[in-house]
Amino acid sequence: MSVTLKPNLIDVDEQQLIFHLHNEQISYILGVETGNVLAHLYFGPRVRGYHGERRYPRIDRGFSGNLPDTLDRTYSKDDLPQEYGGNNTGDYRQPAAIIKAANGARTVDFRYQDCRLEAGKPNLTGLPQTYVEDEDEAQTLIVTLVDDVIDITLELAYTIYRDRPVITRSARFINQSEEMVDLEKAASMQLDLPTQPLDAISLPGSYARERQLTRQRLHRGVTQFESRRGGSSHHMNPFVALAEPQTTEFSGNVMGALLIYSGNHQFSLERDPIGQTRLTVGINEYNFDWQLTAGQSFQTPEVALVYSTDGLNGMSQAYHQLLRERVARGQYKNELRPVLINNWEATYFDFDADKIQSILDAASPLGIEMFVLDDGWFGHRNDDNSSLGDWSVNRKKLPAGLADISKRTHDKGMRFGLWFEPENVSADSTMFKEHPDWVLGVPNRGRTLSRNEYVLDFSQPAVVDNLFEQMTAVLDEVPIDYIKWDMNRNLTEVYSPHSVSDQEGETSHRFILGVYDLMERLTKRYPQILFEGCSGGGGRFDAGLMYYMPQSWPSDNNDPVERLRIQYGTSLVYPISAITAHVGTSPDELLGRSTTMAMRSAVAMSGTLGYELDAAKLSAADREAVQQQVAFYKQHRRLIQYGTFYRLESPFESNTVAWMFVSPDQKEALLYTFVILGAVQPEPHITKLAGLNPDQNYVEEATTEVYGGDELMQLGLYTTPVQTSDFMAQIRYFKVQD
Repeated sequence: MSVTLKPNLIDVDEQQLIFHLHNEQISYILGVETGNVLAHLYFGPRVRGYHGERRYPRIDRGFSGNLPDTLDRTYSKDDLPQEYGGNNTGDYRQPAAIIKAANGARTVDFRYQDCRLEAGKPNLTGLPQTYVEDEDEAQTLIVTLVDDVIDITLELAYTIYRDRPVITRSARFINQSEEMVDLEKAASMQLDLPTQPLDAISLPGSYARERQLTRQRLHRGVTQFESRRGGSSHHMNPFVALAEPQTTEFSGNVMGALLIYSGNHQFSLERDPIGQTRLTVGINEYNFDWQLTAGQSFQTPEVALVYSTDGLNGMSQAYHQLLRERVARGQYKNELRPVLINNWEATYFDFDADKIQSILDAASPLGIEMFVLDDGWFGHRNDDNSSLGDWSVNRKKLPAGLADISKRTHDKGMRFGLWFEPENVSADSTMFKEHPDWVLGVPNRGRTLSRNEYVLDFSQPAVVDNLFEQMTAVLDEVPIDYIKWDMNRNLTEVYSPHSVSDQEGETSHRFILGVYDLMERLTKRYPQILFEGCSGGGGRFDAGLMYYMPQSWPSDNNDPVERLRIQYGTSLVYPISAITAHVGTSPDELLGRSTTMAMRSAVAMSGTLGYELDAAKLSAADREAVQQQVAFYKQHRRLIQYGTFYRLESPFESNTVAWMFVSPDQKEALLYTFVILGAVQPEPHITKLAGLNPDQNYVEEATTEVYGGDELMQLGLYTTPVQTSDFMAQIRYFKVQD
């Protein structure tokens, strides 16, 4: 039997030292220029080959120095597009690396040495990352650069997937010298793009207004997107896209860069004097200083690059598939996520077994599948002033313990979930009293309080070990199906009492590595538990966390009007299966706005559905509505959680918002339409669908009307009924006609 070999994904021209990574969708080309400088040549739609078109034009640019080893005045690193720039050797743009040598100099000059190819994708120890399930689905190029003076080796890893428009990049520094050096900046990647107009698309925000999609034209100088808060943050997600100005949701070229990391991050975009753009991505250099001793190495986090010729939706769909299929792990990455109810907004800290029983009794007949016990079940916690760090059951509140609550929940045919906040500690706790040195804080300075809590020093292995022991003592004893992992403050006074003074620049990164270590140990020990990330809502909604937890809470804000923007922006990168969305109360707990149940439920049913209310207090009409919502959601859950998602009309641009889900075989579709504010004289509004088979006819379930796929996409549908009141939502289901 003959075996068909799949084509190679990476071509290496050993004579000209040109490297071409390619699949059927994209090409990424780099090469070695004069003086063994590694140059960037191309990243974009697939080309069959490369014949020297991008050899950089030589021109004498005043005040741009030349290489020490060449007399060519027309050749300078100051304008050459490079793959990874050094520092203080004639390239005045943002450096990718700053290394302080033993003599105090911060001069870095990496030159090409050699390369190697590897099947599949190498593992990055201790870090979240993309992965392969079969070596044949990807190939990796590792390019070795060296700085001979300080004797540092830099390995740049490039992985290309066979069937995805994705390149992943990371960097590894190896100290080959006999002296210690300080890494003061160690970017994961640099990408120099040719002169062209570009828009930068980012996801800034704040608490309860996360990931507010923002687009701006790049101008000369440096534009920077970053977090210095110790986590990826509510305030700036670790992602940026560069789009041609004419790019829309459905057409045009766009490149995305996503850092798979949950700590301080930095995305620098520098548009140089001749209009070229340099993008550097990685750990934030702010307060970063990593001692690299002789023989040791430092691995940067990974960046996932996506290139789309089909606009923003094309980029998003590539990220959705990558994150669902090759970042998320474990049994839940492809499983249907349960509909849950959380007791937080129903009871806050004021609950006992009887109150929980009343919620269970009311929720179970509605079809809700899981009950989650939130904050307040441990220590002596009745408000947010105590007990974080003491993860044993509050027997005054729950005298029969968690096992009793778990049994009550399971007896109702529901799964049982539990809230933890492992990274923080209360001053009023046994842990803090016994181990004050386990808390981040600078000697002789006060510690900043936030939500009445301090941050544990996760850079210390003893702290991580203690939390692991406390949490496993609970999880080994009580049948638990789900964990909500919260983190309710930013880092301050980032100083470890157990570090030597000249290593304090390592604390922020070591903190995140400690968090990853605990997550890795717990998720491996309890593969049957569904873990959900949370950080005061969406303060740590990132790809790094998704490696351990396949879904996250995107915001504490349940107001559906605000959620339209939050979920729309989040979907630019993150898959719908990862976005949990709850029906809250009306008026809303945070905003106080009153909205219709139809609006709240439709927004929540655009993600992984849950409820944040007291089911025992629902009116008869609302109980019936919730029961119908849950039944409808279960009927279409796979389509919503794992279908192809299209953004149609943006809440950042329009009073009418629309998005839809299409099954992979294009036989089913759900259209969601929202009108935020009504009008006395409303304008007729047409929404055009996307992603359907133009040659098929589709039946709308509610009306039995038949439409051609081409009609729905080209002619579209009027928003009906005509909206004269605020906060309308409509869901329409279409299925291919038999």
